[in-house]
Amino acid sequence: MSSLAVIAAGAMVVAGVVKIIGGISAKSKAKRRAAAAAAERARIERKITNIENNRQAVINPYSGVTSLAGMAENLSGQMSNPMASLGVATQAAEIQMEQTDIALANTLDTLQATGASAGGATALAQAAARGKKSVAASIETQEAANEKAKAQGEQDLQKRQIAEETRMQEGNIADATRVQDAGAKGAMYRFEAQENRTNAKLNRLSGQQDQTRMDQRQAEQNKVQANAAIVGGVSDTIGAAGSMYGAAAGGGSAASGAASSDRRLKKNIKKISKSPSGLNIYSFEYINADYGEGIFSGVMSDEVPKNAVTSNKDGFDVVDYSMLDVEFKKI
Repeated sequence: MSSLAVIAAGAMVVAGVVKIIGGISAKSKAKRRAAAAAAERARIERKITNIENNRQAVINPYSGVTSLAGMAENLSGQMSNPMASLGVATQAAEIQMEQTDIALANTLDTLQATGASAGGATALAQAAARGKKSVAASIETQEAANEKAKAQGEQDLQKRQIAEETRMQEGNIADATRVQDAGAKGAMYRFEAQENRTNAKLNRLSGQQDQTRMDQRQAEQNKVQANAAIVGGVSDTIGAAGSMYGAAAGGGSAASGAASSDRRLKKNIKKISKSPSGLNIYSFEYINADYGEGIFSGVMSDEVPKNAVTSNKDGFDVVDYSMLDVEFKKI
């Protein structure tokens, strides 16, 4: 039984050492991964900072728009009143008066030559004057109508010219407005396109940054788990070594889980309590100080299940406390 216990304890020592080596290896890998994740995160943060520092300035797409008021001209200077130059047609009246004078003179000459009465001559002269007056009135009317038509034509021409110039000005202003608006919209389009590309790049980098944070946290967790594995391996190795020593030499320790609990090795035995399963718990001292000095608490090997009991090289009982609900300890 003692040999089997030693072999089992030796296997536990080996398992503990393997656990320690595995923990150390895992911790080393976790440290490298954590360092790599930290470096990658720092690289991404530098890239994000560079993009943000060199981001394009916010623009005013309408900053180049200017007033088009200068394109509108005052056309009032081109306007005139053609009717202002209309005058009275006096030429016909002058002809009329001249003809009347001539007729009167001719009448007088006739009267003098023929010896006719003055009344007949006067009547003849009046008739001639009326005919010429009618001709003169007709000429005057035609001249006035011609002048009025000429003035009206000039006025219509001015209206058409001003209307055409107004149309041209309005067209030029509308075209200039369209060009300015198109320029502003083009600038805004370029700005928004660049912003969209920049934001997309920042979003990608932000996602990568989040992943590096997760990788870093996972690496830190792996380090903690590796440390726990190392500690566990050390504990298992120490426990197994203690068990092996107890099995080989008959001693024991609280940390090992196995202790010499043969009644024949003890003195000053006193019952102090019971375990939850009903096992008696005693305080005692070892007769031989090689098994331990001081007062201990534990069970008696002849009162516990036989599968928890082995023998050391001297034939004394060793109890595996890991199989009991009792703790072997020094008190």
